[in-house]
Amino acid sequence: MSQTQTARLMDGAALARRILEETSGRAAEIARRAGVTPCLATVLVGEDPASVTYVRMKRARCAKAGIDSRLVRLPATITTAELVATLRSLSQDAAVHGILLQHPVGSHIDEREAFEAIAPEKDVDGVTMSSFGSMSFGRPGFASCTPGGIMRLLDAYDVDLVGRRAVVVGRSAILGKPVGMLLLARDATVTYCHSRTTDLAAAVREADVLVAAVGRPRLVRGEDVKPGAVVIDAGYNQGNVGDVDFDTARTRARLITPVPGGVGPMTIAVLLEQTVDAASVQLGLAGP
Repeated sequence: MSQTQTARLMDGAALARRILEETSGRAAEIARRAGVTPCLATVLVGEDPASVTYVRMKRARCAKAGIDSRLVRLPATITTAELVATLRSLSQDAAVHGILLQHPVGSHIDEREAFEAIAPEKDVDGVTMSSFGSMSFGRPGFASCTPGGIMRLLDAYDVDLVGRRAVVVGRSAILGKPVGMLLLARDATVTYCHSRTTDLAAAVREADVLVAAVGRPRLVRGEDVKPGAVVIDAGYNQGNVGDVDFDTARTRARLITPVPGGVGPMTIAVLLEQTVDAASVQLGLAGP
């Protein structure tokens, strides 16, 4: 691709709408067959403005898709033990089919311990070690929502991953690490990079598929993007800025996700789809 050409945008918003339409139909069918509406419980700790906004958005999407949304608000001063008890109680509640712990939860809380209190069959956000293990070994379970959404985007745009060099910039437990495992399972050759990687630019220049998921605005320079690469920007920073220098990168990439409108809508779509999947299994409606 010539540097004067412009990458095709990967429209996550449009794909998410199609997924949510299908999810809405499945939720209605569950309600018809079982007399039960799929239910997602969201646990919100404190009043972080970004988290409050995200939760409001997710609840609105639930309502549109015909999914019940239960909001559990907890004070910012809650202890790890108290949060764990809340999550275990929700895990035992038959009326709840999926559980989302909105993160971050505060530095005084052991977030991993809290995640592990979510029953695997209700871990529709794919944050537990059980979900990560199942996903990594190709076993039944729930994928982390953002990585799962990224894979759906790649499939929708017919990106062939076999033998391709995939570079993941970021190593978080719910984004960087799992998306690398999903790419590996599709026969890509995966390199993980992070804040301590020596000569990040050199690694980026080798990427046929680049996933930026480190949470630093414009960390990836556009001029380092390999001509013809597929660029997935999973970063979202203040001012609607991603982790990739979009304006320059789009002159070199073949496909690129915008921020916003790329990965973000897919995350919510996968979350609600997996909530309906969980309800279907728990109500004995899954399978042929």
